[in-house]
Amino acid sequence: MKKFILSLMGAAVLFTSTPVSTYASTSSLNSEVQEVLGTPYQWGGTTTAGFDCSGFILYIMEKFNSGDLPRTSASQAKAGTPVAKDDLREGDLVFFNTLGSGISHAGIYIGDGEFAHSSSSKGVRISKLTDSYYRDRYVTARRVVSETSYSKMAN
Repeated sequence: MKKFILSLMGAAVLFTSTPVSTYASTSSLNSEVQEVLGTPYQWGGTTTAGFDCSGFILYIMEKFNSGDLPRTSASQAKAGTPVAKDDLREGDLVFFNTLGSGISHAGIYIGDGEFAHSSSSKGVRISKLTDSYYRDRYVTARRVVSETSYSKMAN
């Protein structure tokens, strides 16, 4: 009886735990993001010791030789070419107005309606564009990677 109860408890834990992300891509981009998930937020941070949102973008994009991006999210939002929300693909940058005064947060679209970013309260994480907080603050998206870099990311 004891083994049966322990088995039930184990099954309950297994079936009630939720993954960090429901996005199950095996892309190179997703692999790079998974490597730094949970890295703490650090204002001005650009290394695995801590990232701010634009520093996280620079770190990940450097892995794919995606060219020179500006340092801040507001200036990154002017790089590349605009992309409609319905046309997002892996590697596109997404931008938000979280402070009420223009672009103040950014992330990298990873597919399936999700983006990776460095949250000031939770560090590097994956969120959904449909989460009410981000849906209500979404401003724009930009395509900043070349076709070659995109091919590297998507593989």
